[in-house]
Amino acid sequence: MALGFFCLAIFLYLSLDPDSGYTTASAAASGKEGVEITYGSAIKLMHEKTKFRLHSHDVPYGSGSGQQSVTGFPGVVDSNSYWIVKPVPGTKDKQGDAVKTGATIRLQHMKTRKWLHSHLHASPISGNLEVSCFGDDTNSDTGDHWKLIIEGSGKTWKQDQRVRLQHIDTSGYLHSHDKKYQRIAGGQQEVCGIREKKADNIWLAAEGVYLPLNESSK
Repeated sequence: MALGFFCLAIFLYLSLDPDSGYTTASAAASGKEGVEITYGSAIKLMHEKTKFRLHSHDVPYGSGSGQQSVTGFPGVVDSNSYWIVKPVPGTKDKQGDAVKTGATIRLQHMKTRKWLHSHLHASPISGNLEVSCFGDDTNSDTGDHWKLIIEGSGKTWKQDQRVRLQHIDTSGYLHSHDKKYQRIAGGQQEVCGIREKKADNIWLAAEGVYLPLNESSK
C-alpha cells in the first residue's frame, strides 16, 4: 500500500503541476457533482464562505510552533493545494475505500509530504489554535488526526458536500476567515482551529483526482 501511495504521489506531481505541461482526464472529470471521495484520492479543499483553497508550502511560521505554515489560497490552479486523504494507522480502511462520516482521517500535503496538524500554539493573526504541517511519510502522530463530520444526512464523503473537520486532540474545527497575511504569504488568508461551530468552518472537496471506489465499499 505504501508503494501505491508513493506511485500516486509521483503521478499527481507530474500530471497536476501547472508547470509540467501534463493534464489528466480524472482531474477534468472531477467537476462532476457527487463523486465519491476515497482513501488515496488527492483533493483540494475549498473554504465555503471565501472560496479559498486549503494550502501549504515550505515556509515556516515566524511564531508559535515554527512548523510549516498552512493558509487559504485565492487561486484554483496551484499544486500546493493538493491533499491526499489517508486513514489513520491501525485501522482496516485501505486505498479505494469510502470515507464515512465520523471517520478519523489524515490529510497529507502532496508536495511536501507533511501532515495537516494542529496543537495548542496560537495562530499568528487571530490567536486561535494554530494549524500547521508536520512530519513526513514515516513520522505522524495524533496531532495529525481529524474527524470528518458531514453536514446533513450524507453517510459517505462526496465532492461538493459540506463538511467540517474536527481536530481530535484539541477539538478545534478547521477554520478560515478573511484575515489575510501581509508577509509570510501576502494575500493568503489565515487557517486556524476554533472550538465553536461556525459558518467559517465549513469546507467542500473541489478539484482533484478521485480514486475508484472499491467494490467492497459499494
